[in-house]
Amino acid sequence: MPGESRAKKTKTSKAKTKTVKLWGGRFASKTARTVEAFTESISFDKRLWRYDIEGSIAHAKMLGRQGIIPEKDARSIIRGLKRIAEKITVGRFVFREELEDIHMNIESALIEDIGPAGGKLHTARSRNDQIALDLRLYLRDETEEVTGLIRGLVAGLLDLAEKRMGDAMPGYTHLQRAQPVLLSHHLLAYAEMLGRDIERFSEALKRTNTLPLGSCALAGTSLPIDRDYVARLLGFESVSKNSMDSVSDRDFIIEFLCDASVLMMHLSRLSEEIVLWSTTEFNFIELPDAFATGSSMMPQKKNPDVAELARGKTGRVYGNLMGMLTIMKALPLTYNRDLQEDKPLLFDTVDTVKAVLRVLSEMLPAIKFKTERLLAAATEGFSTATDIAEYLVKKGMPFREAHGVVGRLVLYAAGSGKTFEALGLDEFRSFSPLFDASVFGLLTPGRSVSSKKSLGGSAPRQVKKQLRARKLLLKKKSRARVATSSAGVRKGPAGPFEK
Repeated sequence: MPGESRAKKTKTSKAKTKTVKLWGGRFASKTARTVEAFTESISFDKRLWRYDIEGSIAHAKMLGRQGIIPEKDARSIIRGLKRIAEKITVGRFVFREELEDIHMNIESALIEDIGPAGGKLHTARSRNDQIALDLRLYLRDETEEVTGLIRGLVAGLLDLAEKRMGDAMPGYTHLQRAQPVLLSHHLLAYAEMLGRDIERFSEALKRTNTLPLGSCALAGTSLPIDRDYVARLLGFESVSKNSMDSVSDRDFIIEFLCDASVLMMHLSRLSEEIVLWSTTEFNFIELPDAFATGSSMMPQKKNPDVAELARGKTGRVYGNLMGMLTIMKALPLTYNRDLQEDKPLLFDTVDTVKAVLRVLSEMLPAIKFKTERLLAAATEGFSTATDIAEYLVKKGMPFREAHGVVGRLVLYAAGSGKTFEALGLDEFRSFSPLFDASVFGLLTPGRSVSSKKSLGGSAPRQVKKQLRARKLLLKKKSRARVATSSAGVRKGPAGPFEK
């Protein structure tokens, strides 16, 4: 009976795969157990299973369409691969270390399931171009997800900036109070940084979206494959041009790690300010209980651990980038086993970046800003000194001279224990006859902020313009992302899985 035949065939295949590897024809003795443990990658590359099966289905379709293997074998392979996908999805698939990697685990299971026809799947391909394909498919999806999470964080910053439009705070240089700014302006600075991150990931995605499959081990194949057809099935925008480069190229991973490092640097800067602002010394914000932790010894403590961990994980991502650059720096063409080490670095970066983006996006809206304290800090420290210098410039005094006049005025006020607001007109005029009563209209943070009307400045009108522009751009990019997805760049097991 057909069922019995398949059962016998499976039993025989299982017995074989316990002792003979799919590449074992050249070898007279089996691999040492220590070598199997040392060289295996299935413990971490099994997360690529979906992409491996997706690429294999597309490859099988092409082989059948081109007449390289019989159509009935191609259909049998595709059905077998889908059954394997179902088993993995429900947790009934056993990944075996002795089969080394995700490719060999799936191919071995396929042969066990459908018999010798399963051995035809690897026609006109190598694990070298197969892993390059899996990584590009994986990174294509992860890049889309990361940029989506960045957009979510930007949207949160924009929402917060809109709600805090009237709040002034001190702006800093050298971590010293410099000039009053709007809190919204400060928050929008991070929206700008993250906007550039979105652009960087989007640009990298274009270079990731290239099909390497068909390059085989390094030289291509003599068989009549159709790489353009496979590219269409998998939603790739282009096909790689040089087979030797295709199997050894990891630029797309390095570029992702570079972009992730810049992103984490921006998130670390935001986290650092959250840490500073939550201190008693600054006292600008109160962290939500749900996003802070306590001390096991000191009952009064409320620690900004989320922000601190986000800051700390930045070094981890930097380390992954340096690790990848070091792996690649002296590799001769083409594939070398060193490249197996790219995946832990990539996977860890993807997981870390997504975790940080998610937790910051949740925490940010729950932060309580202490607006009275922010305003008081913006008032202190002679923060309107530059406004007074520019006041003198408007009256015809050269800026360098005005700078000196106001510097001496600050020295006098500080020595007298007075603020600018506490000085009388006579005291102002003792430093320059150009001062008149109109100078008192410049001395509050609100007036200072309102006067910064230059493009990109901190005046409310300019900040609202920045906010509108960033909102419009965010909406435009979101629409473009949806359009791209519907045009062919699939998410998850679409493409060949669908047909």
